[in-house]
Amino acid sequence: MEANGSGTIVNAEQIERKIVDIRRRLHQYPELSHEEFETTAYIRKLLEDAGIRIAAQYTLKTGLIAEVGGLQGGPVIALRADIDALPIQEDTGLPFASRIPGKMHACGHDFHTAVILGAAFLLKEKEHELPGTVRLVFQPAEEKAAGAEKVLRSGALEGVRAIYGMHNKPDLPVGTIGIRPGPLMAAADGFLVELEGIGSHAAVPEASVDPVVAAAHLVTALQSIVSRNVSPLESAVISVTRLNTGTTWNVIPETAVLDGTVRTFDEEVRTRVVERFGEVVNGVAAAYGTKANLRWIQGPPPVNNDADLAEAARRTAERLGIAVVTPKPSPAGEDFAFYQKRIPGFFAFIGTSGPKEWHHPAFDVDERALFISASYFAELASAELKRFASEL
Repeated sequence: MEANGSGTIVNAEQIERKIVDIRRRLHQYPELSHEEFETTAYIRKLLEDAGIRIAAQYTLKTGLIAEVGGLQGGPVIALRADIDALPIQEDTGLPFASRIPGKMHACGHDFHTAVILGAAFLLKEKEHELPGTVRLVFQPAEEKAAGAEKVLRSGALEGVRAIYGMHNKPDLPVGTIGIRPGPLMAAADGFLVELEGIGSHAAVPEASVDPVVAAAHLVTALQSIVSRNVSPLESAVISVTRLNTGTTWNVIPETAVLDGTVRTFDEEVRTRVVERFGEVVNGVAAAYGTKANLRWIQGPPPVNNDADLAEAARRTAERLGIAVVTPKPSPAGEDFAFYQKRIPGFFAFIGTSGPKEWHHPAFDVDERALFISASYFAELASAELKRFASEL
């Protein structure tokens, strides 16, 4: 993967054309979580060609950290983009469709990366005016909910006053930004339950302890947690997405395995659901004579936007003439939430007028949103540095 062009970028038209090219190049060569080696090299080349310094002290296997500003000292803020793709066969028919079979930027991380690169190019043009440093986080492995923690372990957020990120939103029109203080995206946890019984001939069920019957009742019983242990004014989702058991039609099997996901927007609700989940699993298993083994897979917490940062983001959007809407919270998860557990953070939904939802084989974005978004994050970063500098 080679950078498209080289040398310092000197005007908005060049940047707009360049980030469209960048997005398309990234789209053609997607890499999965923890495998983003060529993507990282490409981003590095683009930044170096633009004279943007790489912060090599923050070591990542894939992904990288860079910086703009800091010539006058001052506060540090961060802009974050995720860079990984998904194991999906693309079905868009685009002339720049994925050239890698079975891999696709079906969640728009190519869009996110191009936007933050565009913001970096714009900020570089006025670097001497910045009263602080903008740290650029090109994060790997968001789809595995593992990349944010790698960035945190690298030390890249030490001394950072606030972090800003975004996700494209296909159902919002281009020129629109979704800004919401408080919960925006859900905690995304997973589970795996194995029910152990005693197998038998299907015609002699009394000789068995049937895990299939226990599993069927468990699927239904788990839904009572949402309907009876979570307030109607709160929110939770429990989805059993897979049930594996048995090998043939006339044998009661020894085991049944269920897995799925739990989504919540509040940490207290999250804790309550986890506790009740274990009680229901063990109770149903005991009622049907089986033994339950529960594995809980803790994912990212809820994306919870700092109210002051959200208001600052709203002011910037209005100043630029970008339409602001209050989006509905999304039950999808995002590991940007790990950053918000450490420092104040703001996460926006960017309108991209997409034809399909995230993770669909025909997912795409309207590229008119690229420069709008890059300009927005460059202006937001500049304004926030000034605001934080004034408080020193």
